[in-house]
Amino acid sequence: MKTDVHSVSTQAVVEFLAGVLPFSELSMDELASLAKHVTIDFIPAGTRFIEQGVTPVDYLWVIQKGGVKSYLTDETGGQTLLDIQGEGQTFGALAIVRDSLANFNVETIEDSFFYRLSKQVFRELIDRAPVVSQFYLKNLSDAYVHKAFSELRRVRSPGDAGVRLSMFTTSVGDVLRRELMTIGADEAIQAAAERMGRAGVGSLVVMAGGKVTGIITDQDFRDKVVARGLSYQVPVRDIMSAPLRSVDGSTPCFDALLTMMKHQIHHLGVRDKGGRVHGMVTSHDFLVLQGRSPFSLFKDIIHESSVEGLAELSRGVPQVVRALVEEGARAAGVGRMVAVLNDLVLERLLTLLQEELGPPPAPFCWLAMGSEGRREQTIRTDQDNALIWQPGPDPDAEARAAAYFERFAARAIECLVAFGFPECPGGVMASNPKWRQPLPVWKGYFEDWIRRPEPEELLLVGIFFDFRPVFGFTPLGEELRDFVTPLAAREEIFLRHMAADCLRTRPPLTFFKSFMVEKDGAHKDMFDLKARGVLPLTEFGRVMALRHGIRELNTLDRFRRLAEAGHISAEFHAELRESYEFLMQLRITAQLRQLDQGREPTNYVNPARLTDLEKRTLKEAFAVIGRMQGFVKEEFRLSM
Repeated sequence: MKTDVHSVSTQAVVEFLAGVLPFSELSMDELASLAKHVTIDFIPAGTRFIEQGVTPVDYLWVIQKGGVKSYLTDETGGQTLLDIQGEGQTFGALAIVRDSLANFNVETIEDSFFYRLSKQVFRELIDRAPVVSQFYLKNLSDAYVHKAFSELRRVRSPGDAGVRLSMFTTSVGDVLRRELMTIGADEAIQAAAERMGRAGVGSLVVMAGGKVTGIITDQDFRDKVVARGLSYQVPVRDIMSAPLRSVDGSTPCFDALLTMMKHQIHHLGVRDKGGRVHGMVTSHDFLVLQGRSPFSLFKDIIHESSVEGLAELSRGVPQVVRALVEEGARAAGVGRMVAVLNDLVLERLLTLLQEELGPPPAPFCWLAMGSEGRREQTIRTDQDNALIWQPGPDPDAEARAAAYFERFAARAIECLVAFGFPECPGGVMASNPKWRQPLPVWKGYFEDWIRRPEPEELLLVGIFFDFRPVFGFTPLGEELRDFVTPLAAREEIFLRHMAADCLRTRPPLTFFKSFMVEKDGAHKDMFDLKARGVLPLTEFGRVMALRHGIRELNTLDRFRRLAEAGHISAEFHAELRESYEFLMQLRITAQLRQLDQGREPTNYVNPARLTDLEKRTLKEAFAVIGRMQGFVKEEFRLSM
């Protein structure tokens, strides 16, 4: 391969680089000085001029005109496309920083001109210009994180080879297979049935005044017409379900599936860019797309009529997690799906227990707390739950409620243990009488914790501030949240105690940045990834949310809201998000490997068994925790 290298007009280089990040952040004098060292190169289309593992990278390349593709080749000659780059984009920085041969192949896709900056000049620029070093180091860090996530997805068990999903890469619009079938709201049920039969569809969208007002399905005919003996001449509006839930056509199928599961529906309208519903997707579409779908497990749970059968279905959740991880889901997506399935298992269990024990004597609300409350569960985590009930009108009513909920909670916890959810070692469960109380008692608990905080007690009760109403009369849980949120935001002493929890655990790194592990015992040569990595970030999200009156419980949602409100910088938000997701992803994949080996999943990781890339990314995540702890010290004046 022969290229044509020439010197170039300094002014032309300055004018071009002034519009290219990060060079556009340099002063005109700095650009003029840099331009003196730039050469121009022409390479014709279809030329592979950089070869992975072979070519020394002696320049930073800036595309002045044209374009390139970068790709990897395997031992069989197969190609994996990494990127397509055009005018103003650069490559070569990674190899220069690492002082390595080319990390990938680069080939021109059209006749192209490049500005080139020698390795020595580029390194000197990084050393003296923080804006340039931060730009490239940030990009390289993002690249490492992305590749590390890719490596973590390789957790298939032998029986899963070749099984793939498309829920994260396919949009709802891509699976749309049928035109929208409609019917007027005032038309008769009989007309609707005839139209559905002729079209071979299981649903019709109901229209009134040119607008979508609802939906009728074949299930509506069974449950509302046949079962009630309604006349076939009754208007459609009398049996329709409203409103019609819909999503944008660009919505990932995974998110659409979650919407269906959350609302226990089988049909979703699909909106075009103008917001008009123009199509319909069904749960069957996702079953076809996925092959093995969480929706099939979802349907089985809904229709399960025995506690024993529910226990068996609950054990299928880890396989759903495996499928999601293999497809490319990050921790947030996995946690959301696991929360939907676990909530459904719990709702079905508590419904069956009411059939077994009889109806409750008072309205009650079951609370999920800790990771379950934040929708951040992995394979299996300890139970953290509680129960609130509406206080009765007299002592006798209170006594009846207390007796019933004692039996109810004890039976529920017993079943959950059989389902594979271990008891909380600290006893934070509804079977504990302290955590099974009327609403006024719960308000008293939180008021005591907030206004008279005891550091040792707060180590335990921090999880209570992440409570989420799951089942029953949920306004009880919402009323408690309305009480707690403004109260916590006003109490600075309480917040400082909670902030101190973020500093209790230091990242497991020595002064020389090697991993600190257990020296002996059952977890020799390992460290607790949850306690040493995930927990400090979770605690940071909690205390910052309490301080600023943010009601979100999920850690990533808390980070996002803090950034949106300007309480943390966009850059800090990105670091927190990536670090948290990587730690959670590492935790999930480690637990899947433990299951493959026939062991109970734990939070312990042996760093010696990680790849070099995983180790590096893990150290970067721990460095972010260190920066977070420095932020907390300053924000809450904990160094005083």
